[in-house]
Amino acid sequence: MRFNLLPGAKSTRLRRGLVVGAALALTSGTVVAVANQAMAASGCQVTYTTNDWPGGFTANVAITNLGDSLSSWSLEFDFPNSSQQITQAWNSTYTQSGQHVTLSNTAWNGSLGTNATTTPGFNGSWSGSNPAPTSFTLNGVACTGSTTDPTSDPTTDPTTDPTGDPNVDHVDNPYASGQGYINPEWKAKAEAESGGSRVSDNPTAVWIDRIAAIEGTDDSSSNGSMGVRDHLDEAVSQGAAYIQFVIYDLPGRDCAALASNGELGPEEIGRYQTEYIDPIAAIMADSAYADLQIINIIEIDSLPNLITNTGDRETATDACDVMLANGNYVAGVQYALNKLHAIGNVYNYVDAAHHGWIGWEDNFSAAAELFASTVQGTTAGFASVDGFITNTANYSALSEPYITVNAETKLSSWIDWNLYNDESTFATAFRSELVSLGFDSGLGMLIDTSRNGWGGSDRPTGASSASDVDTMVNESRIDRRIHKGNWCNQSGAGLGERPTASPASGIDAYVWVKPPGESDGSSELIPNDEGKGFDEMCDPAYEGNPRNQDNLSGALPNAPISGAWFSAQFQELMANAYPAL
Repeated sequence: MRFNLLPGAKSTRLRRGLVVGAALALTSGTVVAVANQAMAASGCQVTYTTNDWPGGFTANVAITNLGDSLSSWSLEFDFPNSSQQITQAWNSTYTQSGQHVTLSNTAWNGSLGTNATTTPGFNGSWSGSNPAPTSFTLNGVACTGSTTDPTSDPTTDPTTDPTGDPNVDHVDNPYASGQGYINPEWKAKAEAESGGSRVSDNPTAVWIDRIAAIEGTDDSSSNGSMGVRDHLDEAVSQGAAYIQFVIYDLPGRDCAALASNGELGPEEIGRYQTEYIDPIAAIMADSAYADLQIINIIEIDSLPNLITNTGDRETATDACDVMLANGNYVAGVQYALNKLHAIGNVYNYVDAAHHGWIGWEDNFSAAAELFASTVQGTTAGFASVDGFITNTANYSALSEPYITVNAETKLSSWIDWNLYNDESTFATAFRSELVSLGFDSGLGMLIDTSRNGWGGSDRPTGASSASDVDTMVNESRIDRRIHKGNWCNQSGAGLGERPTASPASGIDAYVWVKPPGESDGSSELIPNDEGKGFDEMCDPAYEGNPRNQDNLSGALPNAPISGAWFSAQFQELMANAYPAL
């Protein structure tokens, strides 16, 4: 699983407007209509985003059906400007008469179940201005995001409850409620290692990284055999207060690397919704688990990739350009948030990369804007997210006590003009930025500390007195990687802080979302049926690329595919743990 991508400091600060800017201007509308069946209601929600350039634009539309299942659909709207013209469409057929537009399903995507989302898109031209449509209708029903009659008493509308079930106490910090779930499969692997019992009782997250993992798999190469319901049942049996899952199967997953590519193609948003998110939500909504705080970590790497790895940047990939154009990362995250937030005891934390990825000024602001616009496009808006997580499965140090980021140290090749140099300062600052954009002031942050301790004999004990800035920073830094862009099975890494609730202001918890001992990716190509490829950044002999400024990868040898047990890594993480075991 590839979770660290340094865009390259020199290139990351350039051309943000083309990649993000207008692409995130978002409009959404939601209306209500009485359905054709007694005691049922129809409704829909539409989000409309554009990526503009002089005279042209790409529009991505996410249509969520909140009413009864449809066998065909037709979305209608009016362009505000008479110059706006569609030139090409996908995931729909289109007609345009003057300013009036109709997008209709194709032969393969007409079925739209309750709470299902479809994502048509189109290219167009404009002159003067390119304002977004202000209202939409789906099969003649105005889209307002509600499934109730707008003339009814709003206090009876279940969609007004931001936490779903009004009988569920949605707490501020689910990690503060008690002991977390101990995954018995990870615990058994850890305890089979010499010294592993010292850490095996720590809570770790369960990765749902493919459709088969929902019910459980029989293979032993990766993430075990227990399914989502099995883990929830075990959590109830343990008397755990909370359980953590990673929602990780977007179409075109991990567009900037190969080690954690997924099973779904870039356009398979329908399968993501109906075969992946829907069954997960159905299981989590079972009343048998109502007393558990169910925490979901939402789609590692996806949204940050749209910031740094698209357009004309040196780090751009064709795969990420496809995902920006088709809108399925945004649509998929919105769908997951809508379905999971509707369950009152579920908590959603969205991945926010790490300081060595989006810590540069333009990346920092652009990422926050993207997260805000994406979450605003959900049914519950900002309320659908409980917090964000940084450093997931990554190695960035929690704190760098011997280095201050200032005008001098920014000149070093290690910091390279980044605003931040550790995860604590980054997470705190990013939280403030998100709150300034409209997120709740009680927003919580998580920091994954499963492999960022960097203890052992190489850990510095004080600041260097060297006069050369590169030498001074390199001798003073806790993070001992060759380069911050190195992310795969890093040599010399150690366990970081143990999972801890409320360790600092604004931080809900230090967590071990990536279970220690699970590989980031294979050192060489290993055929598998999990969609996981070989990424050269996991090869110890690889001499790098623009994302790590052509440095050696720093990876351990003989690694298995991502998610599989890697004994050598686990032993090294324990040996270099900080605080020490």
